[in-house]
Amino acid sequence: MEGKEQQMQIVCVRSASTGGDEVLAGDWAAAEQASSRSALSLFKEKEEEIERRKVEVRDKVFSMLGRVEEETKRLAFIRQELEVMADPTRREVDAIRKRIDKVNKQLKPLGKTCLKKEKEYKMCLDAYNEKSNEKATLVNRLMELVSESERLRMKKLEELNKTIESLY
Repeated sequence: MEGKEQQMQIVCVRSASTGGDEVLAGDWAAAEQASSRSALSLFKEKEEEIERRKVEVRDKVFSMLGRVEEETKRLAFIRQELEVMADPTRREVDAIRKRIDKVNKQLKPLGKTCLKKEKEYKMCLDAYNEKSNEKATLVNRLMELVSESERLRMKKLEELNKTIESLY
């Protein structure tokens, strides 16, 4: 991208020295438009990737929640059967309780990660928008300066032309 900007600067300098206002404005607008498109497409790709990851994390969280609910129901059923029978399967019940606790512990960080990623996404989007606005402001200022420079050069050339004509 930097090479393209250098080419645009060379074209701008050449156009300015030859007095080509239309070439300068056309090339500058094309470069600005291409830059904006590539930045926008890059932003959209990143946004889609973030959204895809967010959906994946949510899906994992909800599937784990489903498993936890199933395990909880299963545990309740086992408890009922235990009350009816003697306690020969006490170890199994304890193992299932431990598994439920383990799944619950795994769910907590996933939920936090999901919230953290959403927050990061919002911060990145805000930073991108801020930089885009700053870029637009700078591009407008540059265009004003280039136009002013061209106007002053043309004025100087006209003065020189009048001076030369007055000599003859």
